[in-house]
Parts: sequence; structure tokens; C-alpha cells
Amino acid sequence: MINKRFYFKAGSIGFALSGALLVTLTGCVGYVDGPRAGTYVEPSVVEVGVQDNYVYYPTYGIYFNSYRNQYAYMDGGAWVSRPEPAGVSVNVLLASPSVRMDFHDSPANHSAEMARRYPRNWAAPGGRQAAKTPAHKEGVQKQKNNPQKRDEQERDGK
Repeated sequence: MINKRFYFKAGSIGFALSGALLVTLTGCVGYVDGPRAGTYVEPSVVEVGVQDNYVYYPTYGIYFNSYRNQYAYMDGGAWVSRPEPAGVSVNVLLASPSVRMDFHDSPANHSAEMARRYPRNWAAPGGRQAAKTPAHKEGVQKQKNNPQKRDEQERDGK
């Protein structure tokens, strides 16, 4: 005969435990972490500790920025910054009186005061001009040694 005592009766508790076991074992299969969509924004570069230094040439109203190797001056009523001074060669500019500025922001913010303090006919005390910055001399030397720049200057009559 068949013994009926060995049959397993699940009942409601057994059914609930079986369901929980099934969900636990198969729950991870349905979740897949794929690549995330998004945009990459490169962080901005902030220069710390670098300041613009200017040398002012009162005869011509031109400022030289030794950090950027650029000349700043008024052109048509607006301030411009260019790699070459306008209306004068670099050599003539270097031979003219100059003074180092003690500000580090735009010359436009100080031009009225500088024009009063150093008029166009200003000469350095003792007939000597202020020392040029090494970057300015180096930049001028690079321009002289550059054949393309030299040809452009000769063509333009500078």
C-alpha cells in the first residue's frame, strides 16, 4: 500500500515562502545598469596668480601688456589690443620714454589719469626711460628673428 503521510502539503504559508524565494532568486536578472546618457562639459581653465603688467608709452598713448605680448591703445574711439602698435614701429616705441604701470586691469580704466600724470611730452626724470620688461624685449627679439614678420615690416615700410 501507499503511505499518504509523506506527501508535502504547502498550504498558504508554504506557497508564500516559495513565491518569495522565486522573486529573490530571479530579481537580479531583470535589472541591467546600462550606459547613462549625458553631456560632458569640460571644466573651465582659471589662471591663478597671473596678472597683466603694463608699460605705458605716453608719447604715443600705447600700453604694452608684457604677459600677453599685446599693445593696447585707442583706435577709432574704442580700445583695441593687437600684437603690433599702430602708427609706430616697435623700435621707435622702445626708444621713446616709458613708465611701468602699477595696475593690473584694463588700461581703459586708468587712461584719463595716466594722460594727466604723463602727458605726451613727458620725459623720465634724468632723461632716462623706465626699464622695459624682459618679456617685452624677448617678444621684440622674436619678431625681429621671424622672417615672415621681417618681410611684412619691410613691405609696410616700418
